[in-house]
Amino acid sequence: MVATPDINLKNLTIEESIDHLKEKFPNVVTDDNRDGYSGVMIDKDKLRDVAQYAKDTLGFDYLSSATAVDYLNEGIHTEDCIEMVYHAYRTTGGGALVFKSQTDRDNSVVPSLTPVWKGADFQEREVWDLYGVKFTDHPNLQRILLWEGFHGHPMRKDWQEAYYEEDAKPFGSRWPAGHVHRAEEKNIFGKNVAYPDDIDLARLSGSIDDELYKGFGLGVNTEQLHAEHGGVETDQLVVNMGPHHPSTHGVFRMVMTLDGEEITHLEPVMGYLHRNHEKIGERNTWLHNIPFTDRLDYISSMGNNHGYVLAVEQLLERGKRYTPPSYRVEVIRVLMVELSRIVNHLWAIGFWLNDIGAFFTPVLYFIQERERILDFFEAVAGSRMMCNYMRFGGVFADLPERLRSVSTLLNDRVRDYNTMQFLTEMINERIPRTIDELEELLTENEIVKIRGKGFGYLSREDAIDYSAAGPVLRGSGVPYDIRRADPYSIYPELDFDVAVQQEGDMYARYMVRVQEMYESVRILKQILPRLEYTAGESVTDNNSAYADKAPLGEAYGRVENGKGELGFYVVSAGNKRTTGNPWRYHVRAPSFINLTPLGKMSEGAKVADVVGILGSIDIVLGETDR
Repeated sequence: MVATPDINLKNLTIEESIDHLKEKFPNVVTDDNRDGYSGVMIDKDKLRDVAQYAKDTLGFDYLSSATAVDYLNEGIHTEDCIEMVYHAYRTTGGGALVFKSQTDRDNSVVPSLTPVWKGADFQEREVWDLYGVKFTDHPNLQRILLWEGFHGHPMRKDWQEAYYEEDAKPFGSRWPAGHVHRAEEKNIFGKNVAYPDDIDLARLSGSIDDELYKGFGLGVNTEQLHAEHGGVETDQLVVNMGPHHPSTHGVFRMVMTLDGEEITHLEPVMGYLHRNHEKIGERNTWLHNIPFTDRLDYISSMGNNHGYVLAVEQLLERGKRYTPPSYRVEVIRVLMVELSRIVNHLWAIGFWLNDIGAFFTPVLYFIQERERILDFFEAVAGSRMMCNYMRFGGVFADLPERLRSVSTLLNDRVRDYNTMQFLTEMINERIPRTIDELEELLTENEIVKIRGKGFGYLSREDAIDYSAAGPVLRGSGVPYDIRRADPYSIYPELDFDVAVQQEGDMYARYMVRVQEMYESVRILKQILPRLEYTAGESVTDNNSAYADKAPLGEAYGRVENGKGELGFYVVSAGNKRTTGNPWRYHVRAPSFINLTPLGKMSEGAKVADVVGILGSIDIVLGETDR
């Protein structure tokens, strides 16, 4: 297709955009014709040129995901390689432009796309850390999840830990000759730890900032600082906040360069809780991974389940035996994830108030309704937080007719409610009343406005460029919500508005969360009659308990979770392997990527403000570190 000058190239469909790229870059951009795959392959030498054109001319201004796949001995390719996979979107809405670029495993080098999208920064560092791909012209190519002295790149298919057992679960070695043993019994401490040749351990014992931080990529250069001030000694200091700090939302560190009380540079440091979630995901069966997703954003396990099963269902629907979820399943899924969104935002607002000085009373007050929602989750799924509720093609179980539980707060009396009456009262009365009270107490509160307005500013352009998501993105004036921009499940038939604020500060992000709770209530009120008239439909008949026959190919499932876009990129090797395990399992975690602009948001702020700025992002270290 040849685009004429009067055509707005930013309005082209995905197919038209791909055709245009192939014409614009002949022999550079080619179709990915592999069975079960989509998008285009790009010669890595021209990768940045094509990406820049796709952003500037075709309008793909938002980089959602950048990750890698190791195709060692996989059989899809004629040669072993590491493949970079990118998903770019338009903030005006629509599907993904999927593009890939391959590099040798022995000499893995790819141009950095950070000059195109700043949102590639942390994602490329993650790929370097876990896969060993070097990104040319990256501003700070350092490990991000593993420590500087870690030996190797653990997501490579040929990497093995000291106590390696087998490639895929279930591990037959766990019960040799009928005798069960634990993997921990074979863990020889220190065997998988080695110092790189270029690490000078002597500098770690020094007390001078120059020596301590040189080479760590933390942006600290005291010689430059002194030069900028004419050689005059200044009060420039390097201060660590965390990793153990009551306001870092887990184990997290911020390295700040200070001019007095003013922050001139901030670098987030994470990875203290890293457990190689994705490596585990590739050794689990497809089904085993559902409860593992609960451990990402443990505030929003229902949404985590939802994103993952949507990705796997995209694979399964290419098979002959797949039956899509019933309408009631979709209704119940939306019910659960919207209740989870309210739980998330009540929690996020409460702890943000902690961070700006209103210690714990607001948290305890506003999460009362959160506890009732968790009671409901427990009655339906058997667990309050780690719900493990979604299934491929369905859910674990239908809603019970009655909710029964024992409460110590009621003198151990058995609570017995009709489920629909419980939901109707909660959705129509209790939750709206809680949000109204929250607004009345906080929105016009003088202290909240003084501490929140004008601090942690992120412009609309930067929010898009840094791949921010959720309330961080919409608080900067970008009305981008996946439920509307790239809808899934039954969201297209539901009436709700995208909550958005223009100011780009902490207060704006607070207001977005309040508005989103009101919109979730609007959605839930539309769900109630759908629960009534779908009663009796099966929610388990289409469950696929064993997805070991997932067809060959790739899929990217994403949902609008409470903290923003949660995406799962999965690859199945199909019948080329006998085990029922993902070849690739990747999590696009909003807490992780939303930290990319933290330094930008903190420039010029005071130390006392940075705690609130971090809180306004709303991170959970379970999905940050993974």
